[in-house]
Amino acid sequence: MAKRHGHAGLPEDTIHVNFKGTAGQSFGGWLSHGITFELEGDANDYVGKGLSGGRLIVYPPKESPLIPEENIIVGNTVMYGAISGEAYFRGVAGERFCVRNSGATAVVEGVGDHGCEYMTGGTVVVLGTAGRNFAAGMSGGIAYVLDEEGDFTQRCNLAMVELEPVPEEEHAATADGGAGELETHGKVQIDHVAGNDDAMLKGIIQRHLLYTGSERARRVLENWASYLPKFVKVMPLEYRRALGEMAEEQAKREQPGVRVEIRAND
Repeated sequence: MAKRHGHAGLPEDTIHVNFKGTAGQSFGGWLSHGITFELEGDANDYVGKGLSGGRLIVYPPKESPLIPEENIIVGNTVMYGAISGEAYFRGVAGERFCVRNSGATAVVEGVGDHGCEYMTGGTVVVLGTAGRNFAAGMSGGIAYVLDEEGDFTQRCNLAMVELEPVPEEEHAATADGGAGELETHGKVQIDHVAGNDDAMLKGIIQRHLLYTGSERARRVLENWASYLPKFVKVMPLEYRRALGEMAEEQAKREQPGVRVEIRAND
């Protein structure tokens, strides 16, 4: 059996199951690596509970007249206790999105109150409005929130996190907004230590578009230069300190060693 992040699982893309309609509680709970659940419809609470390396994709029915970013697609406490894997939700999630997430990557187009509560790891991208008390007790991981109205600071719990802009790097700026890169279908390299926020964020949104057909994601990518400054990076204070220590250790390991040879007297 292949291993990923220390957990047993199947090789990449071994099983892909398509669903249509409304899913009940805990859809895709504890889904392991190598398995994808794709749902055309909506789902109830606890979607992706304990996600363990699998992939979840949820989007509205193609014939639905509803605007996804203005309507609920998954319920409350989605991705509770997820440890690894990825999830893409074309629509809005209820309350306590990604509570106690410790390593999974998730994209959603809006969240209710208490988003990323007690989160200890992973990466969350919110392509829309976040409710009040966001990041309460959040000690690890990183969240990127699209703050078009400029009022996210008023709804974020700043007891354990800092808010900062997403730094733009020259290599990430492309004329087509990265739309041409969608053919790669490759995994996004999630490396919080390296600090390549713009490239990582862009890659995650590209996959959201690829899997869900999100018009919101398409709009953001096609106008990347104007949307990037509207994203707010939510960084836990303790996590920043830990990442700094990890970066220092990594730099020390990469430095060429000095060999000292001591010979005993004859």
